[in-house]
Amino acid sequence: MDKIVIEHLLLKYSDGTESLKDISMTIPEHSITAVIGPAGGGKSTLLRVLNRLNDLADVVEMSGRVFINGQDILDPSTDVVELRRKVGIVFSRPVPLPLSIYQNVSYGLEVAGVRSKAKLDDAVEKALRLAALWDEVYDRLKDPATAISGGQQQRLCLARVLALEPEVILLDEPTSALDPISTARIENLLQDLKREYTIIIAPHNIQQAARVADWVAFFLQGEMVEYAAKNKIFLSPRDRRTQEYIEGKFG
Repeated sequence: MDKIVIEHLLLKYSDGTESLKDISMTIPEHSITAVIGPAGGGKSTLLRVLNRLNDLADVVEMSGRVFINGQDILDPSTDVVELRRKVGIVFSRPVPLPLSIYQNVSYGLEVAGVRSKAKLDDAVEKALRLAALWDEVYDRLKDPATAISGGQQQRLCLARVLALEPEVILLDEPTSALDPISTARIENLLQDLKREYTIIIAPHNIQQAARVADWVAFFLQGEMVEYAAKNKIFLSPRDRRTQEYIEGKFG
């Protein structure tokens, strides 16, 4: 089943940087879609469109439609706060809140009005288990989030997203600041999470896309050059530019 349908999406920033040029693609649910390409190609912009973070940027032109579960999220009537609960995002560097480990996970729920201690306790444990972090921090929940390692902080940021019970998880170079062991943990975790969520990742290198993705989209200077199943992209790409990028000839 299709989770996200993007139709003729165009976006331009006021300073002329990264843009999107007539992007149309369909993203299936319960899959990992990797968006690859050189810096400035539009990868991060696409992710930010999907949960309307671009509302906070200086966009001079945007057109097209983006449907999630059949609803056009670019429609002015869209409840952006609710959208960002359904479509969570994790950034390249872990940014824990200056609070305890527990409060980092419970914060979004408390802002949403959840007051029951029992409900918060259950939600925090569930999210930390989903993020494969519970066994490492269950006896340290009152410690500051900054007291744990960078890899643990990144999984904590993922737990913070998962606590809100999203449907889509966006990951913008989520392991670029992590060591190989932490990177492997997060990559393995994504394979488990895709059973419940639809995941879109802008990986920090092409090898990560090859390891984790089911579908791959290659973006170049705002254009989506090619979008297909992972094996098709890596083994028999249609476009010469895709082939050259995968071979490391540029980027």
